[in-house]
Amino acid sequence: MTTFDSTKASLKDLLREIKMGEIQLPDFQRGWVWDDDHIRDLLVSIARSFPIGAVMLLESGGEVRFETRPVEGLENEISKAKVPEKLILDGQQRLTTLTQALSLTEAVNTRTAKGKKIKRHYYFDIQQAVDAPHSLEDAIIAVDENRQLRTNFGRDVQLDLSTPELECQNLHFPCDHVMSSDDWESTLHAVAPDQFGMYMNFRKQILQPFRDYQLPLILLKKETTKEAVCLVFEKVNTGGVQLSVFELITASYAADGYNLRDDWFGSKVRNVDSRRKRLESDPLLEGIEATEFLQAISLIYTHNRRQSDISEGKTGKQVRPVSAKRADVLQLPLSAWEEWADPLEKGFRQVGSFLKKECFYKRRELPYSTQLVPLAAIMTQLGDRWLEPKIYDKLTQWYWCGLLGELYGGAVESRMANDYEEVLNWIEDEEAIPRTVRDANFQPERFDTLRSRLSAAYKGIHILVLREGSKDWFWKASIKELDTEEIALDIHHIFPRAWCEKMNISKDLYDSILNKTSISYKANRKIGGEAPSDYLPRIQNEKQVAMDNAKMDELLLSHALSPDLLRSDSFHEFIEDRRKRLSQLVSKAMGKPVSQFSESEDYGDDDD
Repeated sequence: MTTFDSTKASLKDLLREIKMGEIQLPDFQRGWVWDDDHIRDLLVSIARSFPIGAVMLLESGGEVRFETRPVEGLENEISKAKVPEKLILDGQQRLTTLTQALSLTEAVNTRTAKGKKIKRHYYFDIQQAVDAPHSLEDAIIAVDENRQLRTNFGRDVQLDLSTPELECQNLHFPCDHVMSSDDWESTLHAVAPDQFGMYMNFRKQILQPFRDYQLPLILLKKETTKEAVCLVFEKVNTGGVQLSVFELITASYAADGYNLRDDWFGSKVRNVDSRRKRLESDPLLEGIEATEFLQAISLIYTHNRRQSDISEGKTGKQVRPVSAKRADVLQLPLSAWEEWADPLEKGFRQVGSFLKKECFYKRRELPYSTQLVPLAAIMTQLGDRWLEPKIYDKLTQWYWCGLLGELYGGAVESRMANDYEEVLNWIEDEEAIPRTVRDANFQPERFDTLRSRLSAAYKGIHILVLREGSKDWFWKASIKELDTEEIALDIHHIFPRAWCEKMNISKDLYDSILNKTSISYKANRKIGGEAPSDYLPRIQNEKQVAMDNAKMDELLLSHALSPDLLRSDSFHEFIEDRRKRLSQLVSKAMGKPVSQFSESEDYGDDDD
């Protein structure tokens, strides 16, 4: 069964239905944004009977319900109780432009090409239009809200069209009379009867194309699903801005009388606190997206629905899956939000507590925000049980396997659903190891390619070093303490770049994470571009530091560095030794041996 009809509709009929409120906008549509140049071009295209593209409408009254609003400019003319027959999915900018320019007597609220807000009435210069029908762009005249064209910084009136008589005397036809010009013609007959012949030519050449204009129309039937509506909208949306799940669900919930936007963003007018603001009071949850929150609710809701299916004796495809996919998020009923939003908010705050225990303190340190979605849903189901030692250990192993295995980049909706269900099962059954834990893999060669601090594994390994209590090389404090105090920190080369280049060491070798660690800006200034054998004694002999070799060695070891190989400037041996030390940290975090080293890297047993 087809879900749409393809036909044509007259511009005149569409504008009439829009003005009566029979055609409206779904609330998720963005505002009207066309500027003065776009408006002029559109008017010229129709006057010349050029195609302006198809319009797509959705029949209302089906399963998909949205909060609706009139086309801009009609807010005060159409009752809020008016139920539209159709909704505009594609063609909002064009139909709004034509409604305001052709059907309303108020000035069009538009803007210049540079974005300055202006109010304009549009006219055709009749003489210009008739004399040069192929240059109609020159015949379109825009005047201000007083229907005047001013020069000399607004001091002088160049053209005054503020009354119908002045319009007729100046032979400028108002675009808001294009579809019905009887009254204007009567005035012209009285004011300038000698110009009526020219006007009739104008009416035939310019006005008639507007009145006869037909637009291709695609009408989606009311049986169309919400997911299909969303996908279709994104495919045809020429504004280039993707429609979010949150916006579509907001429009859907609004039809049931619930303001999801106020819930998430807050409203001073309605005295509603912002859920997002409450969450973002934790630095680790800054930037949380509404879509991520909805995905977590979807995991919980579909999990409980699945459990219900199983308890009812359903089997096979009758048992609906756990899901965070877009189509399933879009099907979340309002009851799911009302039941789980508050518990999930607590679950996300528990995620923040969990991450702090794992030595993450700021949002920018997090490798994947996507991994927080199933973790928050799991926390919501567990409540305070997540702090039980055995459960906590499983959560940390799963988290680090997902992170260091780099399994949460890209499209991960299926992994979210699998992990949510499998981690909960694992908590109750020791043998039910989640696929993320089982399949996570870290190759020691990966260290050689970790150069960008934006990559997930890079961030994770940096945190693993901090967890071991790494201390600064100048300040008497751990890196973690300095970061908390907002002392300037950065990740610097251990063997300085200048020294490495002087020794003809490849950038691929010296620029990897194996030759980097986090120290204060002050300590890095002491390093300069010299070899470790030169800068280490200099740091130790600083009056503010005064550190003997044993203390300095202890400090270096806290960064998983070999003091002996540093003091002897043994770069290549140092790199291989660091690979082993970092591999041990990775193995400890993942709860499993790091993949076997290549034959040239003889480090003995992985469990050392």
